[in-house]
Amino acid sequence: MRGANQARRSRTSRYRSVAALAVALAFTPAVAACGSSGNGATTVNVYYAPEEHFQQVVDQCNAKAGGRYNIVLNTLPRDADGQREQMVRRMAAGDTDIDILGLDVTWVAEFAEAGWITEWTGDNKTAAERDTIAGPLQTAKWKDKLYAATKNTNVQLLWYRDDLTPTPPTTWDEMTAAAKQLKDQGKPNQILMTGAQYEGLVVQYNTITASAGGNILSPDGTKAVLDAGAVKGLQVLHDFANSGLASPSLSNSFEGQVQLGFQAGNAAFELNWPYVYAAMNDPKKGNPEIAKHFKWTRYPGVNPGEPSKATIGGYDLAISSYSTHKPEAFDAALCLRSQESQKYSALCDGVPPTIDSIYQDTTDIAPCDPAKSQDRPNMAGAYPMKDTILDALKTAAVRPITPAYQNVSTVMATILSPPASIDPQATADRLRKELQDAIESKGVLP
Repeated sequence: MRGANQARRSRTSRYRSVAALAVALAFTPAVAACGSSGNGATTVNVYYAPEEHFQQVVDQCNAKAGGRYNIVLNTLPRDADGQREQMVRRMAAGDTDIDILGLDVTWVAEFAEAGWITEWTGDNKTAAERDTIAGPLQTAKWKDKLYAATKNTNVQLLWYRDDLTPTPPTTWDEMTAAAKQLKDQGKPNQILMTGAQYEGLVVQYNTITASAGGNILSPDGTKAVLDAGAVKGLQVLHDFANSGLASPSLSNSFEGQVQLGFQAGNAAFELNWPYVYAAMNDPKKGNPEIAKHFKWTRYPGVNPGEPSKATIGGYDLAISSYSTHKPEAFDAALCLRSQESQKYSALCDGVPPTIDSIYQDTTDIAPCDPAKSQDRPNMAGAYPMKDTILDALKTAAVRPITPAYQNVSTVMATILSPPASIDPQATADRLRKELQDAIESKGVLP
């Protein structure tokens, strides 16, 4: 399962002139088909991140379209920055060859504010919102209007070994206390999480702050708040990084390193995305001994008695404002994110669905790999942690919603790194100033 859009190791500036982007586009090879397909059907071009079985979803939707249109999948670069850059270039140039955009959940506000994507209204809006979990749905909105349809989502969980900790902790204080006890007993005790200077660290801070009842930005995204809950979040990060329970490589840890570190057997707890379950149980690359005791629970809260608010990941589907086939594009997007399509993608590509009822679905689907005809996956088998994911999604947090998120994220990742050097109040004051500058396009990005 992809944390996907979370693993950005570099950032490109959001602020590029339209003229420069248009010139750059002129030198970008056009890969999309225009107008109509060879059979006379209208071509609907979708630009989406690499996903192994997404072409099968496209094929299924084309069959259902019955010749009314033909969806053509244009695969974007694998890295999030590359995906966003290609779409920004084309949108800034008014490219009419893009109909559907696959947007990281943090990009919807930016593209909506720029006028590059179309609001969902009427029957299309009703269909996109039906049975959609509230947390993921929030990522598709800007200024109380729906600008995208949710395709898949994600939340981090707390992963632990029940041979070391039979009863999982519910708060950060409980988790660190359990880890200290294990350390005193000479047992595996590390708490692993992403702490490198990138989006993964921002996600951790956002989750901890939201769980503490804090706010980084105002609800409308125009003001850097950094209230008492945000300061408390900084205190949690500081205390953890200096507790002796974090990995020595915390400030260089990405999702993959965290996963492999836990599999190595030195850790008791891991904060990571649900894909680690499949990785741990992989017969060739996992650890079968630890897999026997590999369990999960919700991300730890901050305040006793209050559930955590884990940060949402995922992708949304938006309709280009420059599309000349909007009716077909809306219809195609609804098919690509339908219950059937989301279930298939969840089971074959490991991307958790945004539609509530899929989590209770017990039916099998056809094999993802035709060569393995005996494999008929279902939600219970592929997602034994599905109820925990759904529970977390219903009280989840979104990252600060602002058109300037790229700059906001860059500033936060820089200032929060390394976590051991955080001075809660001083760091909050610096964040408040530099985030406000980022929102207002002032100053120079770090």
